[in-house]
Amino acid sequence: MKVLAILYSGGAAAKEEPRLLGTLENELAIREYLESQGHEYLVSDDKEGPDSFFQKHIADAEVLITTPFHPGYLTADLFEKAKKLKICITAGVGSDHIDLNAAVAHQVQVLEVSGSNVVSVAEHVVMNILLLVRNFVPAHEMIERGDWQVSQVARNAFDVEGKVIGTIGAGRIGYRVLQRLLPFNPKELLYYDYATLPAEAEKAVNARRVEDLKDFVSQCDIITVNAPLHEGSRGLINTELLSHFKKGAWLVNTARGAICDKDAVAAALKSGQLRGYAGDVWDVQPAPRDHVWRTMKNPLGGGNGMVPHYSGTTLDAQARYAKGTKDILDNYLTGKEQEPGNVIIGLGKWGTKAYGQR
Repeated sequence: MKVLAILYSGGAAAKEEPRLLGTLENELAIREYLESQGHEYLVSDDKEGPDSFFQKHIADAEVLITTPFHPGYLTADLFEKAKKLKICITAGVGSDHIDLNAAVAHQVQVLEVSGSNVVSVAEHVVMNILLLVRNFVPAHEMIERGDWQVSQVARNAFDVEGKVIGTIGAGRIGYRVLQRLLPFNPKELLYYDYATLPAEAEKAVNARRVEDLKDFVSQCDIITVNAPLHEGSRGLINTELLSHFKKGAWLVNTARGAICDKDAVAAALKSGQLRGYAGDVWDVQPAPRDHVWRTMKNPLGGGNGMVPHYSGTTLDAQARYAKGTKDILDNYLTGKEQEPGNVIIGLGKWGTKAYGQR
């Protein structure tokens, strides 16, 4: 069996730190496991274009493994070439790099390591909120320049306490964000989701559901996106919805870049409709060097907290998703039933998690 993995190059860091398991250098620590059973394991970060390593070997691979951080985009056209493909495994969470309808049509299973990133991403969201609200990045950049003008950064710095904070999506990550924000004594915690949280869970974080999205965003000082990307959420945050935000609100997106219209966000930041935008997800990844989110600023000179997609790939998360990938492979090779929460696409059908909460 041929197993193809598209991972990201860790360079010198991956050679120095073997716990960077999601890199092509450390190969999710499954080479020995696969080769001991006689399987062929091919690993590369070359994924762009018809002559890429990815497109060359997808034609006869039975298993595709990729990460959300440097994904191999498996389009409907590539499914036509992938005649032997049986299963796609996302080493992490988020399988929107795969055309899921095509996977159903071609009887290809799609699985991911559910829950492997939830703590890591939730912590990153809270960090992003603090970075934006306290105007940390411009303050640090001032120090790097050798300057010291407190008023220049303090004029755009606030407290999290007393703010209305809302999450779009109150699943595994969104709920953990609410849990971590409660001790900051916000004025109110809100959530927008297709389902109401169980009464006990809602009470535990003292959160209130708002059913209308425009009403929801109009009430929030700080909004965080913790929802999966699908047909209903692609481009969800656009110029029209941003016009309903409180003027000067902060927005954090660690879910998927395509949930936000990149030009609409940049324009809202430039106009001051948004005071700040932060996150680690882009559409596509790696982001082009000229992507507007790399350099956008608000009128006061800050408000940008963008970083590469790494919130869900801490060393702790990598240990979880590497083990989860091996477990999924082992179940597949031995004919064992997969964990239901990991199944995005079963054999020719949608899994229970396909459009579930992030």
